[in-house]
Amino acid sequence: MINQHQKKFAEEIEKERPQLGKRPDWLKVRLPSGQNYREVHEQIRKSKLNTVCEEAKCPNLAECWNNRTATFMILGDTCTRSCGFCNVKVGMPNELDLGEPKRVAESVEALNLKHVVITSVNRDELKDGGASIFSESVRLIKQKMPQTTIEILIPDFKGEEDSFNIIMKNPPDILNHNLETVKRLYHAVRPQAKYERSLDLIRWFKERGLRTKSGIMVGIGETKEEVLELINDLFNNGCDIMTIGQYLQPTKNHLPVHRFVTLDEFKLYKDFGLQLGLKAVESSPLVRSSYHADKHAELV
Repeated sequence: MINQHQKKFAEEIEKERPQLGKRPDWLKVRLPSGQNYREVHEQIRKSKLNTVCEEAKCPNLAECWNNRTATFMILGDTCTRSCGFCNVKVGMPNELDLGEPKRVAESVEALNLKHVVITSVNRDELKDGGASIFSESVRLIKQKMPQTTIEILIPDFKGEEDSFNIIMKNPPDILNHNLETVKRLYHAVRPQAKYERSLDLIRWFKERGLRTKSGIMVGIGETKEEVLELINDLFNNGCDIMTIGQYLQPTKNHLPVHRFVTLDEFKLYKDFGLQLGLKAVESSPLVRSSYHADKHAELV
């Protein structure tokens, strides 16, 4: 549920945007199917785990699960922050599930995943923000499945370096932290986050030798120039890999879509990022943070 400031921003979007019209053909998604998809789905239900693939209604769920890549969402299903774009439940989470890392590792083993992404809700009420659960999940996966590559998509941990150091005890193959949107829109889109704090996080982990990644949504009210500035900021702070996708309103209680970004504009962002020196840029309407994550793990 959006707050009053977000509601005002949403009203401004509705007032200034042109008629959206029907959703473009390039945003159509096929229904999930296939043997690999079914196996992943059954194992996740059996292990009582959450996936961001399902929580966020990701349009690439079928493709990723059929490629035996999955994104587990740890630390429960309730977030302490109220981002205007996210469909995850907001509130005070239940107590910490210390058995979760073991179940994640067992599921990775049971499914013989070649690449796994681990993300989470924000747990601002915890002293370490949940960093210890991330670290233990990585440790157990590496113990059981040393050939599986691991990406973690972490919250900002309120910028606490103690939490960052916990992550570094069991470092992943890729450290991902999403900026989500341009600096000007943070107050409406990510009210409890800070643009500079997220950039600082990426730089901190890059300076310690990790491959870094970030992602944003477009079509939520930003300008083309602001996106190019953001890409430049990410590159200058040590980001290696970037994802850019179209924002889609999950419910009427979330921020509205401002516009459907064209395929040419997505290509512009990709070309700009690669010319700057980013190692990979996934930029198209249906791209989400974990899209082609297994291929990013193969980059030198």
